[in-house]
Amino acid sequence: MLLKSLLAFALLSPALASAQSANGQSALDSFLAQRGGAQAAAAADTAGPLDRVVSFANQTVQSATSGVRSWVQPAPTASIRKEVEMLDRQDKLDGDSAIVSPKITAVLQRATSMLGTPYRWGGTTPSGFDCSGLVGWVFRNALGVELPRVSRDMARQGLAISDRSKMVPGDLVFFGDGGRVNHVGIYVGNGRFLHAPSTGKNVMISAMDSGYWGRKFLAARRVEGL
Repeated sequence: MLLKSLLAFALLSPALASAQSANGQSALDSFLAQRGGAQAAAAADTAGPLDRVVSFANQTVQSATSGVRSWVQPAPTASIRKEVEMLDRQDKLDGDSAIVSPKITAVLQRATSMLGTPYRWGGTTPSGFDCSGLVGWVFRNALGVELPRVSRDMARQGLAISDRSKMVPGDLVFFGDGGRVNHVGIYVGNGRFLHAPSTGKNVMISAMDSGYWGRKFLAARRVEGL
């Protein structure tokens, strides 16, 4: 539930600043009505919860990124829908939902707020991140913690997590070839991590228990004090 709530926060927060409207409509309904007129509002009344979230998130993303095509995938609907569907099937983060300290929450809020940010080699700001630049920015802005600039140096700090079942959200996860670290991300629970993948892609959440990242996984470490 923690990751699901934070992802919803990341997608919806730009437009949820307004309170409920005087006629009792929710902020979501009001936003849709303002954006799409009566027809959009009527459609929202008959759509399911998932359809409403996807529609709302798409409009928010398109509004926030107008004229900045590289910030989002060309067609965000499918990726947003897939993300929400996967999270909607989770009643909790398996085995790690009990870890909800304020520090972890702060890290995950900062991290998920950067979903959709473009990858940029050497990038360390929200205009574009590389993998270690993203991780460093999140911990600096969430906790005031300065991490090494590159992933291989990050992998030498903090507490080593030898048992993957003991990982908790906020842990750093490292990937590479031949024992050499060349990629880092932030574990978000349920066998998934948030990262800035590579050129041409945006900050995203990926599975790390199987597939490409499962084969590349090398280690996990916990930032001191987390």
